[in-house]
Amino acid sequence: MPLDADAVGRGCGLDTTSATHLCGAELDRFKTIASEDGPLTVGCTQQAILFTDVAAEIGRKNPIQFGNIRETAGWSSEAKQSGPKMAALLAAAAEPVPPTPSAELQSGGVILICGRDEAAVEAANLLKDHLDVTVLIEPPASIAPPSRAEFPVAKGKVRSAKGHLGAFEITVDDFAEAAPSSRQVLTFGPSRNNARSNCDIVLDLTGGAALFSAADLRDGYLRADPANPAAVLQAVLKARDLVGTFEKPRYINFEPKLCAHSRSHRTGCTRCLDLCPAGAISAAGDHVAIDANICAGCGQCAAACPTGAASYALPPEDVLVRQLRSMLIAFRDAGGERAVVLFHDEKHGAPLIDALARFGDGLPANVLPFAINEVTQVGLEAVIAAFAYGTSAMRFLLRAKPRHDVSGLSRTIAVADPILVGLGFGGNRIAAIETDDPDGLLDALRTIPPLAPAPRLASFRTVGKKRDVLRFALSELHRSAPAPVDVIALPEGAPFGAVEIDVGNCTLCLSCVSACPTGALRDDPDRPVLRFVEDACVQCGLCRATCPEKVITLLPRIDFGASRAPARILKEEEPFCCIRCGKPFGVKSSIERVVAKLEGKHWMYSASSERLDVIKMCEDCRVSFVAEQGFETYGAAPLVRTTDDYLREQLAQPAAERDQE
Repeated sequence: MPLDADAVGRGCGLDTTSATHLCGAELDRFKTIASEDGPLTVGCTQQAILFTDVAAEIGRKNPIQFGNIRETAGWSSEAKQSGPKMAALLAAAAEPVPPTPSAELQSGGVILICGRDEAAVEAANLLKDHLDVTVLIEPPASIAPPSRAEFPVAKGKVRSAKGHLGAFEITVDDFAEAAPSSRQVLTFGPSRNNARSNCDIVLDLTGGAALFSAADLRDGYLRADPANPAAVLQAVLKARDLVGTFEKPRYINFEPKLCAHSRSHRTGCTRCLDLCPAGAISAAGDHVAIDANICAGCGQCAAACPTGAASYALPPEDVLVRQLRSMLIAFRDAGGERAVVLFHDEKHGAPLIDALARFGDGLPANVLPFAINEVTQVGLEAVIAAFAYGTSAMRFLLRAKPRHDVSGLSRTIAVADPILVGLGFGGNRIAAIETDDPDGLLDALRTIPPLAPAPRLASFRTVGKKRDVLRFALSELHRSAPAPVDVIALPEGAPFGAVEIDVGNCTLCLSCVSACPTGALRDDPDRPVLRFVEDACVQCGLCRATCPEKVITLLPRIDFGASRAPARILKEEEPFCCIRCGKPFGVKSSIERVVAKLEGKHWMYSASSERLDVIKMCEDCRVSFVAEQGFETYGAAPLVRTTDDYLREQLAQPAAERDQE
């Protein structure tokens, strides 16, 4: 492939020379370079193991970063124009990525094989020498009895299942153990419901509905169609290896104190609960809980989380934005034009791009592939930052039939698109490409119109957490936009917006202030006032759910001046002062409304106007006044006539009068 060393050098800001066989004839040259402890990026992933081993042999301390400029750039019909693209890919690969924390799963090899016929028994025979096997046959369970009882066989229907590799909990109905005296057909003893079973692995050969949502993502749960022997054998081989201790990444970092799920038993934000395909998220009081052992790493919870309580760790959002920054700046510094960022994963997108490079025309020179763990992990902060840095368009490469629900990505696009349109970028900037065909991918990329990037490109560095990165990226995009405006309406569910109240019906009870998790709604200790800071609002809805008068409405939008605007007063009223000491203690309109409703209309306040004065006093004066006056709290209450009272009255009357009545 042609190598434009000058373009790569301009993009990366380095003096460069080219080589043709660093992993073979020129390996000594690589050793010389690697012996220095400075940053080192290798632009080929095929010999990553060789280069890593050589670096260890010569005592290199710093790790080597690897990028791929062959299948993604050099093997293309537009390879001669791919110098800026190679510079971009190498610059992105050179960005350091912090290690990802991991969770530990332990499996002792106890497996439950669920089936409907002899296929389950055949699978058990293949696994009996490797795992602790139990077979569960669904009713009517008409199978031939085994000649030797080498593993337990039972009858039953799985009612529910939960857990993960090493810790499954199965509930079975119509459970019965096999009778040892079965002759032609396996017979069973008395059955019972709600039987419990714990196991490390579940092999589902029933051919029916999966026991888990997004079943392909549940570690330790394997499924195969019993009518497909090859699929059954593949599942058996996978199950055989699931013994021991395994590490999986902790995909999500979670800070409960930032979560806006609930306050005081009122539910607000449910974005992550609605999106998680694996069922790894559950409500846990005022916040949610994420089970790292079940989490499959789709990242939709982190992409949708408005407060940053859930953030992705592979890599963190700020690292991903830094990689985008390095890539796009290097591309434009090397002379590249109209960059298209193509987000893809390693399991589906990388093989598709590889096939296109080896057997087709390869990727266009302006398409910058960006490999991540899951396409659905990309949040609004990365999309906005990429356009501020100068990308012209963005595409997300998905499977034709995704393994799990990807509505989180659709939400991200639905929020980003009106922002770009509102700032003058126009439409067709962001879209998903759903294909399993390399040629289909190329056709979709070639139909992207040659759109111009932002006229004033940004180069900011990301600092802080996810919400901070998003705020700064939005301000930079607004500064560099073709036609900036101050306010843009957004769809429901957007992480920005305002709060509107029905001023006439608001009583200034301030329950919304106590419920707001971000401090967007605020009070004043000296006077009855409700203030609002739009830059802090995440549209969680807790204020709306808490308001007893139901006067709050959410208004999703982005106001680019909100970060500089002072707190806005939503409602302010005159305080009511205690008629005894003069201390303000409530809202004048509310106290007057209560007095008007009680005066002459309630038994407790009808006998004496002095009782009504109690409502007009502060809490301290109220206690003192009641004690001084000696009020009987229930003295004026009308008596309730019970059945016993009636019987006593009847018995007290003469018999003649009772008979007459």
